[in-house]
Amino acid sequence: MLAQLFGTFFGLTAVILGAFGAHALKKKFTPEQQDSFETGVRYQFYHALILVMVGFAQAAGIIETGAYVWLFIIGTILFSFSIYGLCLSGAFGNKWRFLGPITPLGGLLLVGGWLSLLVAICHHTGI
Repeated sequence: MLAQLFGTFFGLTAVILGAFGAHALKKKFTPEQQDSFETGVRYQFYHALILVMVGFAQAAGIIETGAYVWLFIIGTILFSFSIYGLCLSGAFGNKWRFLGPITPLGGLLLVGGWLSLLVAICHHTGI
């Protein structure tokens, strides 16, 4: 249930932020900021989809709940939302540089989420 809840929230906000970045902020962003913002949206969407999928798999008893859910949730927040903060603050003249180190930390948590999911699948299937 938690995975599906966050997955749908991340999907919803990814669509909104993607449209906002592509239209409302297009003239405000540099090409580099636009690319970075799109990367944040793309990774948020990837992890929205996997959270919804594992939520359904958990509900069907196909896979057990694991640390991967929290790693995906926290990793997405740290990774994507730090990118949004860096891009928006930079576009409006006062870049929040303290967010810079947060992005790779979020990325590491996402990698950990995928590793944890792999372990959960191997454990469930007996591999």
